Amino acid sequence: MEIKQAEFSLSAPVVSMCPKDTKPEYAFIGRSNVGKSSLINMLTNNRKLAKTSATPGKTLLINHFIINKEWYLVDLPGYGYAKRSKKEIDRLDQMIRGYILQREQLVNVFVLVDIRLEPQKIDLEFIEWLGLSSVPFSIIFTKADKLTPNKCNQAVDGYKKKLSETWEELPPMFVTSAEKKTGRDDVLNYIDGINKSVK
Repeated sequence: MEIKQAEFSLSAPVVSMCPKDTKPEYAFIGRSNVGKSSLINMLTNNRKLAKTSATPGKTLLINHFIINKEWYLVDLPGYGYAKRSKKEIDRLDQMIRGYILQREQLVNVFVLVDIRLEPQKIDLEFIEWLGLSSVPFSIIFTKADKLTPNKCNQAVDGYKKKLSETWEELPPMFVTSAEKKTGRDDVLNYIDGINKSVK
């Protein structure tokens, strides 16, 4: 898939204020500081589309970006929030879960995971919740440029092994690097394939 156009559409504090049309939506979510904004900018070939920040947890709304006027890329707030009050954490949690469970246009959630880390409890719990909620999802490993290819393979194998303890069928997985544009075509072709199947 070639991305010819990527534009900010709107930011919504609740799912009811999201765009009113029925274009397919792909949500991106991960722990704070997983490299979500950098990945979104790499996928869309637009360094300024999603605001990257040195401060984790900057995304506080449901952000919609319209791609090629055909589908939405949705930037969700991270979980495992950095320095937030309990009230704020609960509000963000409700907003994320409300969007994921209620949004009929949502066709896939991309869960971003830092490839350098051992499987984290918070990621595994979120993945488990998606599965129990029957929400289609995929896993995107970020920051692959920080490891050798061999170490990347080992990390992915370790993750598969961990998930296999509770999952019969594993979700699609993609290894990416925003720095080197690794995995860009794989992710976009996957989205393209789903778009063609839901038309």
